[in-house]
Amino acid sequence: MIRAVAVVSLLILLVLVLYVPAAHPPGRFLAQLRAEHEAAAAYWGGEPATRMLNRSLTMQETTAEITPIPAAKDAPSPAGVNGAVSREMSSVNQRLFNNAYFRAVDAPLLLASYRFATLLEWLPELTVFVLAALVDGGFARLIKAKEFLQHDPEMFALYASLGIISLCATVIGFVLPVTLHPLLLPCVPLVVGVLAGRAVGCFHRRG
Repeated sequence: MIRAVAVVSLLILLVLVLYVPAAHPPGRFLAQLRAEHEAAAAYWGGEPATRMLNRSLTMQETTAEITPIPAAKDAPSPAGVNGAVSREMSSVNQRLFNNAYFRAVDAPLLLASYRFATLLEWLPELTVFVLAALVDGGFARLIKAKEFLQHDPEMFALYASLGIISLCATVIGFVLPVTLHPLLLPCVPLVVGVLAGRAVGCFHRRG
């Protein structure tokens, strides 16, 4: 069950992430980023919002260097070939390196970088809660094993599947041009931590 949920969730994630840039113009993502930055500044304050924006821009620059999206500077030069081949190479370069879809991918990547930066801003504090949830689940699992109580493999599969779905939904939420509440992304580690802790607590352990 867990494998099936993971495969289906990843396939849906891949389809949606590839479809979104084709369904919305780049300006839609940039407008969404500005709106969320204003909301973050109003909710969290100017300094955290500025840190998140700076971090997202740094990540965007790094992503641009490692992403397989072609850039115009990578286009082969038509110089040094005859006229017909030169014209054909120029036409191919124009269609490939100025492709609207490839150019549109940069905008959702920038929005995703900003939302990921929002998550990273509060992750150090939230990590304490996640670790506490995992430790609590580990103790629950150990106590069940020592008391010879019945474990719940079905509940383990349920919690693990919900955790996978939550992670995939979060990644999809990174690129969707819809308004997200400033508290939504910081709450994701809390939800995943609780589900992971419950899954650990229901996992079978001998002795």
